[in-house]
Amino acid sequence: MLEKVNLDKKLSHKNYKLVLRDLQRRLSELEKTCWDRKIASIVVFEGWDAAGKGTSIATLTARLDPRGFKLHPIHPPGPHELNRPWLYRFWLRTPNYGEMAIFDRSWYGRVLADRVEGLVSEPEWRAAYRDILEFERMLADDGVVIVKFWLHIDKKEQKKRFKELSSDPLRNWQVTPEDWTRHRKYDQYLLAAEEMLELSDSDYGPWTVIEATSRWYARRKIFEVLIRALEARLGGLAPPHVPASVEDEQEAELRAAIDENEEK
Repeated sequence: MLEKVNLDKKLSHKNYKLVLRDLQRRLSELEKTCWDRKIASIVVFEGWDAAGKGTSIATLTARLDPRGFKLHPIHPPGPHELNRPWLYRFWLRTPNYGEMAIFDRSWYGRVLADRVEGLVSEPEWRAAYRDILEFERMLADDGVVIVKFWLHIDKKEQKKRFKELSSDPLRNWQVTPEDWTRHRKYDQYLLAAEEMLELSDSDYGPWTVIEATSRWYARRKIFEVLIRALEARLGGLAPPHVPASVEDEQEAELRAAIDENEEK
């Protein structure tokens, strides 16, 4: 399935800058309305190492009210968490009514890294699918909006990005020996990811595959999908969308031109 994704989709940096301000403003309006209406949301970011999860989250939240969202970077469980049901630590991070919870990696590690690296047995990771579907269904039944992103790049692009990061003295810390080990297991992770997308996609917790070769295309699509999900949940309560003014568009175009010139 993922091998058939068109990873050649692109968006120029200039055009991305032209739409970014409007997307950020619209998401900010929806965040405030969800806060006022006590509608919670969960945004899950999964995908390949170096696919752009962190930078996408930074752009997504840049214009949001920090009181209205919480970011949860997920790391391996600690000793006290290993002595509890495996979803315990994620239940603790579910959002209050009106809040948005953003997960940089999530409970899907159970059926991805834990599975591929042999950290859990096959019966355990297979049973995790039932746990995950029940977990998400309970949240959705309580009114939580669930949006899940898989940021997809191919093996060649991942290797290219690893090399670029490794050659940069200011960013080489971002690539670890473990990252290269997972890269060599790309095909195993691909199989696990495809199965995950198939078995955990649902009406109440749908997956969206993000073609992430072009960072600008990926970020625009992430904004658009999340905005549509919140608008659908709010229905008639959603604030009217006022397109950017001529002045905003001119300012965005000027900023895009400046950024493009600085990159040359």
